[in-house]
This record gives sequence, structure tokens and C-alpha cells, in this order.
Amino acid sequence: MTMLEILGPILEIQEIDIKLIRLMRVKLERQKELSQIEMLRVELHQQLNDKEKEIVEYGKNIQIFEQKIQDNAAKIKKLEGQQVNVKKADEFNALTLEMTGAEREKVSLEQKVSDLVDRKVMEEEMLEKIKESLKSSEASSIALEKEIQSSISLIDEETKALKTQRDDLILDADPEVLQIYERLLRNKKDRVIVAIENRTCSGCHIVLTAQHENMVRKGTNLVFCEHCSRILYWLESAALEGSTVATKRRRRRTQIER
Repeated sequence: MTMLEILGPILEIQEIDIKLIRLMRVKLERQKELSQIEMLRVELHQQLNDKEKEIVEYGKNIQIFEQKIQDNAAKIKKLEGQQVNVKKADEFNALTLEMTGAEREKVSLEQKVSDLVDRKVMEEEMLEKIKESLKSSEASSIALEKEIQSSISLIDEETKALKTQRDDLILDADPEVLQIYERLLRNKKDRVIVAIENRTCSGCHIVLTAQHENMVRKGTNLVFCEHCSRILYWLESAALEGSTVATKRRRRRTQIER
């Protein structure tokens, strides 16, 4: 058996492996989409919780300042009562001055309460918007998650079927060459058995020497591209006729000629 004939079943395996690699990439992208949806949901929930805490904090501060206003009002009332009973002008003036300061403080506290109330109202409006956004996002994300999960299930089914085909093909593959092929595939994650086209490696697209091309034509040993280390084969080999790879190559040439 020539080396070209040995490569036949492994080329079929390679086509399946390329499909498996592409399916895995699509699956990873779909899983990434699921993660992004979950991250968005978590972020919106976090925003909701943070906003609720802010509103509670505003409420507490409003209560604190309102208590201070009540204390201040009680202080003013007490000072007014003391002022009625004083006889001396300097004591009366001192109480008046203290009452004036208390009135200013009361006005300042009332302004702070007013500002806090306005901010609290704004935050409550923002909270409602976040709730609406979360509700809308969850409704749309549920449908999207179902679609993605369905897509992943189909990918898993197709992957399982391809692996079964691959296991069957392995029975006809040369173990030593298969081991070399699989090692190269792990490194490149792409086709590693490629044809020579116009004395060019169709993997790295670098021109090879005539001697290198002749070695591939002979098909007595495995020949690796001196530039990218891929395994090379002669495209027109009769050993590959009727294979999936040969059929695909013929289709591509026909399209180019047209």
C-alpha cells in the first residue's frame, strides 16, 4: 500500500474533524451568548438592589433631618417661653440672638430635607425604569436562551453523529500515521493533510521546491511541508479518486473555471 492510499481514510477523518472543530467554535460562541445574557441579568439585578439601598438611605437621612427640625422647633419654643419671663434687656437680647440662630438652622434643615426629598423622588423614578428594563430584558432573554439551548442541543447531536462516523473510519486508518495527524491537528486546529497545488502547499500557500514536489509525487513516505510542517499529498493521485476530498477539489476547480 502506498503512502497516498494510507492517507485516504485519514483525509476522510480530517473532513469530520474540521466539521467538529467548527461545531465546537459555534457552540462556544453560543455558550458565550448565554453568559452575556446572564451577566446582563445579574447587572440589572445589582443596579436594582443598589438603587433600592440608595432610596432607603435617603429615607433614613430625611427622617434624621426631620427629627432635627422638630428638636430645633422645640428649642425655639422654649427660648420664646424664657424670653417672656426675663427682666433684663441684655438677657432678652441674648435670647433673641439665640432664637435667630435657631431659626436659621431650622430653615437650613428644611432646605436639606427638601433637597433630599427631591433626590429620593428622582431615584424612585429611576428605580421604576430599572424594574421595567429588567422585566423587558428577562422576557426577551428567556426566549433567546431557549433558542440558544436548542441550538446547542442540535450541535451536540450532530457532534455525536460525527464522532460515531469518525470511530468507524479509524478502524481503517493506519495507527502510526493517525497518531502523527492527530498531534498536528491538536497544534493547528485546522487541516494538516493538504494537497500540493501548482507546486504550492495549500496549507501555508508557500511555493515548494521541485525536489519536494517529486518526493510527494512518489508517495513512498510521509512528506511534510518544510514551511508549516503539514503532511502533503499529490492531488491527482488515483488513490484519492472517489473520496470526499477529491470530489470537493473537483467542484472547486469547476467553479474557478466558470
